[in-house]
Amino acid sequence: MPPFLAWFAAPFSADFVLRALLGGALVAVICAVVGTWVIIRGMAFLGEAIGHGMLPGVAVATVTGAPAVLGAAASAIAMSAAIGALQRRGRLTYDTSIGLLFVGMLSLGVIIVSHSRSFATDATTILFGDILAIGGGDILLLAVAAVVTIALAAVFHRSFVAAAFDRRIAQALGLRPQLAQIVLTGLVTLAVVASYQAVGSLLVVGLLLGPAVAARTWTTRIAPTMLLAAACGTAAVVAGLLVSWHAGTAAGASIACCAILLTAISAVVRGGIRRARHGAGHTPPVAALR
Repeated sequence: MPPFLAWFAAPFSADFVLRALLGGALVAVICAVVGTWVIIRGMAFLGEAIGHGMLPGVAVATVTGAPAVLGAAASAIAMSAAIGALQRRGRLTYDTSIGLLFVGMLSLGVIIVSHSRSFATDATTILFGDILAIGGGDILLLAVAAVVTIALAAVFHRSFVAAAFDRRIAQALGLRPQLAQIVLTGLVTLAVVASYQAVGSLLVVGLLLGPAVAARTWTTRIAPTMLLAAACGTAAVVAGLLVSWHAGTAAGASIACCAILLTAISAVVRGGIRRARHGAGHTPPVAALR
């Protein structure tokens, strides 16, 4: 076997790395679908806030010995519900309510974790994930989450598109933009919780936004963006696992870093192509959301 192929294949000879790759690929699919809408709707701050808002639930689960994903889900759902409640009262703006809950939940999580005797180990797992520990049950849960995400995104596609343009038009067409917003917030929550074990609560936004931003550099249509984002996310998982194996770095952080690096490379390459076309006298097409 050529040296490069041997270098590439070495990590994936281990079963736990193969499980990490499969789990990471499922996470990439979930984040691609949801991340595309997060970018279109400008909801990046919500994704980051929910990612950090998981900390209290994960901390309680870690301290009590309960499954961390259950704690993450409970905490993320509680935060999403609190954001919705503050919005319905209408006394605070959307970003203000998210900011207050973000800081409050993060502070509570740090207090709970710091009270634990195994603070260092717990904090590392919570913040940066442990994708190499993914098992068969975790993969099954991720597969179910991916199916649910794709199904909801397909069912509410028209509502999401209409609400992205004008909520009043969506309401007039009977597309129920308020329900669409609730569903989209739920999908963001699901994506963040599903990504938790892969990259932890601190770096979850890297997988949620990075591949989708990279994909949007090349296409403006929604479905192709999601497909390309899934491919970019999977590529980031593969690259991150390779870096982690050969350089001895944290797998979750390596994956998140590769996702952001891929975004930067995509922007540079696309910019070079545009400059070359402009120099050759070609006019780039007008972007359109379809």
